[in-house]
Amino acid sequence: MTEGKGIEPGDKAPNFMLKNANPSISGDIVSFSESIMENGLIVMFTCNHCPYVVGSESRIEAMSLKAQSNNIGFIGINSNDPINYTTDSWENMVKRAKSGMSYAYLVDENQEIAQNYGAERTPEFYLINSSGIVVYRGRLDDSPRDPSHAKTSDLSDAIDELIAGQPISQARNDSIGCSVKWKN
Repeated sequence: MTEGKGIEPGDKAPNFMLKNANPSISGDIVSFSESIMENGLIVMFTCNHCPYVVGSESRIEAMSLKAQSNNIGFIGINSNDPINYTTDSWENMVKRAKSGMSYAYLVDENQEIAQNYGAERTPEFYLINSSGIVVYRGRLDDSPRDPSHAKTSDLSDAIDELIAGQPISQARNDSIGCSVKWKN
């Protein structure tokens, strides 16, 4: 279980170095410092089985491409317990990555990174500026399971504001998704 709330907008993002299930993107081991690009980094906590992640897959891919085209790195981190949630195993992460994922897909085996960030849901996004400071924490939009019902574009708006050098108008909102599956 998480201790405290983790990091919030205005906080320095914790470093990490994790094994990558998508080694064709960024190699076998990926760190925070090599993932951050000229304009920052998006760290997304995700998994393989959550219906909110599955329902957002094409939009997550679009955000990855938008981020990368704006010199913002993008990575996914799976912190779920693979023993009680076998669909989140390393083997299934590798299979998912091979389905056309354009970003590094990292495993947080001891759940330390999820605890450090205070991750609560999948998917949950942290937009980090080029100085390593979190400028946005929250959701992709207000309808992760069904894009036809989305009335907001929270993460995309935050990216646009960051690139324009403007303050993030809504720096924090609650993610909508499955809870991170903590080990017992």
